[in-house]
Amino acid sequence: MSGQPVRIRKTRGLRDRRGPVHAGAFLRERSIRIDCPRSEFPRIFVHELFHFVWLRAGNPVRHAFEDLLRRERQERAPGELGWSAEWRKTSLRAQDVRERSRPWREYCCESFCDTAAWLYSGVARHEEFTLGAHFRQERRAWFRKTLETRQLSI
Repeated sequence: MSGQPVRIRKTRGLRDRRGPVHAGAFLRERSIRIDCPRSEFPRIFVHELFHFVWLRAGNPVRHAFEDLLRRERQERAPGELGWSAEWRKTSLRAQDVRERSRPWREYCCESFCDTAAWLYSGVARHEEFTLGAHFRQERRAWFRKTLETRQLSI
């Protein structure tokens, strides 16, 4: 990874518009604020760091990941690789996918970051890793082909 430093801060009582959260990436500030148990830190940190990767990945990469998620949706893939993506996935409508609505784009971003956390945090098992093995392997292959062969800008 390359880019300007990202400041990491422990911040108690983090919330978003839906309630308490473990962390948040503040892209313009180049900071990550975290309020999670130590055991959750690796997974949550990688997830938040990959928000910076998503921002700078460019439309071709983001659209390719969206295509992967569309194929999963067509195959009715249950589950996800983190709660932040899963609750968004379950609330999507067909119209959201067709129109690339904000809920669809937010789901894609969260799914990308949750997938990165699953792959790179060193956490082998977690109750939030509910996506089926077949789909996990497809995501692993996509990340290898698309991201692991290049410098990632944060």
